[in-house]
Amino acid sequence: MTPTAELRTRLRKYLNEIIPAGKTDADTRFLDSELDELLTEAVNVYQAASKGWVIKASLLQGDIESYSVGQEKYDLTSLKDQLAHAITMAEQYASLARTASSQITSGVILKMT
Repeated sequence: MTPTAELRTRLRKYLNEIIPAGKTDADTRFLDSELDELLTEAVNVYQAASKGWVIKASLLQGDIESYSVGQEKYDLTSLKDQLAHAITMAEQYASLARTASSQITSGVILKMT
């Protein structure tokens, strides 16, 4: 596909990588050039989103999962749960990509004289 600003914005939304107010694409996991690469290699925006979620899954690293301060306890999302979510999102967008691709049809118009 040919990347456009509109497609890049949609892809950021699908990847949950919206640029924060007053920030730039450098403040997200994906630069605009990296999104353009995903879009160029994809058949549709859903396939690009699926590949993006696979990349996000591969970038996950373990963090502290819980800690206590005095009597307060904080539990964070585990690496296992983060990975499961990223893979689920990748599978969801891959399914949407297949559905969208199967609905693309081509045709020929004949002019009879």
